[in-house]
This record gives sequence, structure tokens and C-alpha cells, in this order.
Amino acid sequence: MGYTVGIDIGGTKVLGGVVDETGALIRRARRDTPAEGGVALTQAIADVALELMKDSEIESVGVSVAAFISADRKTILATPNIKDWNGVNLDYELTSRMGLPVVIENDANSAAWGEFKFGAGRGKENILMLTVGTGIGGGIVVNSNLLRGSFGIAAEIGHLRIVPNGLLCGCGAYGCFEQYGSGTALLRHAREAIQAHPDRASNILNRGDGSIEGVKGSAITEAARDGDELALSIFEITGDYIGAGIASLAVILDPEAVVIGGGVIDAGDILLNPIRTGMEKYMPFAGKHPHPQIIGAQLGNEAGLVGVADLARI
Repeated sequence: MGYTVGIDIGGTKVLGGVVDETGALIRRARRDTPAEGGVALTQAIADVALELMKDSEIESVGVSVAAFISADRKTILATPNIKDWNGVNLDYELTSRMGLPVVIENDANSAAWGEFKFGAGRGKENILMLTVGTGIGGGIVVNSNLLRGSFGIAAEIGHLRIVPNGLLCGCGAYGCFEQYGSGTALLRHAREAIQAHPDRASNILNRGDGSIEGVKGSAITEAARDGDELALSIFEITGDYIGAGIASLAVILDPEAVVIGGGVIDAGDILLNPIRTGMEKYMPFAGKHPHPQIIGAQLGNEAGLVGVADLARI
């Protein structure tokens, strides 16, 4: 059975693992993510891979990163949160350090592939994945193939415009999906709800430092699990926006399932049910065609690592 290495680059850590053909994670290694990015980050990735190569026969290495990646999956075109990496031929830099074939992939694409092969999308041919966290990432599998597009940047669905002339997004456009349906948006919806209904907010505020600014997503989730009406309404607002975006995407992509991952999936059906309701409410030609399943991701934070390790095998 052949082994590959998957490496997921996060804001605080570079996490790697040896992965077998079944998607099982055999062994892990990690380094802190160098704040200076650039060459230091490239070396940290190589060091993780080299450590994992010591005790296992590795065929290839996959690297998952939040970035625009060239169509040939070799060059980092642009990455918003890593310094001095734009334009870096990461394939060359890593191959020269490790002596193994390397595949570079967008983090949401990697997670989508992991869920498709080994998680919530297993057994399906067409899925859409949303990674809902600070923003909204996306991955699309069509007829069992990862959709990358002509220039390698497909599935940036967080920047689908769902509110004309809406909030300014970091991408420079207004009204993007992630401004209304992300984990960051959920916190904004929470602040707005608390300001509008301070008499109903104590259950949420008491789970933090008592201030609106101190409210965290985990506190909203805990309050919602306890049946707090204000907390549940915050998830309903966020889920309604996500459902609206999925409704538009569903009639374009026609997926069998939409897999919801990222940090907010910890809320489970508290979020998934409002998404399902929103999708049905906003679905074009409602009642005239099948709707995709809305399901929670299964692989958690390991989806990207496992997914990109498998992509390195293809």
C-alpha cells in the first residue's frame, strides 16, 4: 500500500501527515508557521515532509494552502495572508528540497476532495463543498473530478454577489456571499441582534466577558444548544443567507449534495436546518426539480490534509 504526505498550511501551524490509500492518517508532524512567510515557510513545509519521509516510503507530497494557484498547480499566484509568497514556484522550491513529486492545491479544493473521497461525499459523483469560517471557501467535484477551471481559480464561491450594493468585501466587491454567511458574518449578526434586543442577550453575554465585542462563536453555539431564542435567531439569519447562496449555485451546478464544513459546523443541525430551509425558500423553480442534500462535513480539520495527500497520488 503506497503512502503519500499531505501538508496543510494554517495561520499558526504547518501540519503534515502520512496518508494511506484509504485516507487513514498514519503519522503526523508539525512546525509553527513562520510569520515572515517566504523562504522560511517554504523550508518549514520541506522540514515537515522530510521528517515524515524518514520512517515511511513516500511516493509524493501534496500541499494545501489558502491561495490562488496556477492552472499547472506549480506557482502561488496570490495569497492574502502569507508574506512574500506571491509568484513563488512552490513546486520547484519543494521538489528541489525533497526530491519527490509535489502537488499544490487550494485549501478548500483539498478539503472538498477529502470529503468526496473519504468523508460526507463518499459514494457521490457531484458535490459542492462550502468551508464556512472567517470567510467562505468552496470546492466543486463534477463527475468525480475536481473542478479547477481554465486558470486554476474556480470555486471561489465566497465572492458570489448575493446582496447588490451590499457590504464591502476584502476582495474589493460589494455584497459577497461571505459577508453574510461566514463565521465572521455570524458574529456581526450576533452583535446586531444583541444591540437590537439587549433585554434578551444576557445568556449569550454571560458566556463571555459581558461585552458585545467579547462575544465568540462558541458562546452563541452553546446558548443555541440550550434553546436560547436570540442565539437560535442568529443562526437562522446566517443559515438563511447560506441557503440563498446554495439555491443559486444548485441550479448552476446541480450537485447531489452540498457539504458544509469549517468551524461553524460544530453547531450541527442548529445551522444546517436553517440552511436547508433557506435553500428551499429561495430555490429557483421550486418544486420542479430535486434539491441537493445539505450535509455536515465528516473529516473536520483533517479534510484538507487528507484530500491533498490523495490528490498527490493521482
